[in-house]
Amino acid sequence: MISYDAPSEKPRAPSLAILVAVTALGPVSLNLFVPSMPGLQAAFDIDYSTAQLTLSLYLAALATAQLIVGPLSDRFGRRPALLGGTALFVVASIGCAFALSIEQLILGRIVQAIGGCAGIVIARAAIRDRYDRDEAASKFGYITVAMIAVPMAAPALGGYLDEIGGWRLGFHAVSALGIAVLALAWSGFGETHHPGHDSGGGFLRLARTSGALIREPVFLGYSLAVAFSTAIFFAFLAGAPFIVTEVLGRSPGEYGIYFIFVSGGYMLGNYLSGLLSRRLSAGRMFAAGIVLLIAGLALTALFPLVGQLTMMTLFAPMTLVTISNGLIIPAGTASAISVRPDIAGSGAGIAGFLQIGMGALASAAVSLFHDGSYLPVLAVMLVCGAASVVLLVYAEWANRAAA
Repeated sequence: MISYDAPSEKPRAPSLAILVAVTALGPVSLNLFVPSMPGLQAAFDIDYSTAQLTLSLYLAALATAQLIVGPLSDRFGRRPALLGGTALFVVASIGCAFALSIEQLILGRIVQAIGGCAGIVIARAAIRDRYDRDEAASKFGYITVAMIAVPMAAPALGGYLDEIGGWRLGFHAVSALGIAVLALAWSGFGETHHPGHDSGGGFLRLARTSGALIREPVFLGYSLAVAFSTAIFFAFLAGAPFIVTEVLGRSPGEYGIYFIFVSGGYMLGNYLSGLLSRRLSAGRMFAAGIVLLIAGLALTALFPLVGQLTMMTLFAPMTLVTISNGLIIPAGTASAISVRPDIAGSGAGIAGFLQIGMGALASAAVSLFHDGSYLPVLAVMLVCGAASVVLLVYAEWANRAAA
């Protein structure tokens, strides 16, 4: 039987502001650095592909390290893992600011991502430590609304810092931000998970625990459903700029304006998730999300097929899709982590890794099959959407069968 009951002894939950702050640290560092890429190329006399490693390897480390940080927080507690990860982030950020070569900077970025991922994993796990599945989904929704808004502002701030002080100033700013978040977490993030006396066994035991979780059909169903839902957005993100500029002949500025609606749709979906998850069951949230997802993808496919691909017919259906993502992803994440509340850190780490990993695969697939048309983007989005729907239905069925 799969139980979604909250732990019998509920520790005091960290405030929403603290959860947003620790979660935002990693994504902000990723986005704030983007405008400094040309300056970085000039400073180290490197080509574009080498400079891109500071972003791609950061993202890879941000995803992979979640597989380690999550189980560690189950073994030693959320607070030590969070404080240790944030401290590592600060040290790495300072190292990046004073890097003397591109190799040092890339290494610093990898370590920075490892530390930055702690907040992402542990905020999710701490919420599940404190709340049951439906209320956890509500909290995830509210946090994600803030999480979208904060990184969206990061490139603008990064560009300003680069103009007044060069690319190193951005890392000094991130270092200061990391110190502030560390102080906030130290003072306001109490322990939400107290490991039992039998929680020893070292890394081998942690690996076995994670392996057992992956073999849970309900956990895997929900986690992969969320990952494929996320991948739809990544596929669109990979292909839409080319479609806008090369197929539709519009400017990058227009792309940016229309993309606000896509981001706004995801924010709206997450806000609705936060508002409604405590009143509606996760199953109903999934049902509403699936209806919007199917409608959005159907329109996404229909307009190009009838020769009506315009900026509006490209972005309006995708806005429906991102609203559906905002309904599905918080409830799906909460459902996955709730399969084994005793190891919520491991669950959050695996789910987070799958989200970023599946998004990267979807982006790669769009690039691999690129033929100058919208077809590869559409095909990847439809495959990911179908997989998400099937997996959600399966996970809900398996959960009810086990109850």
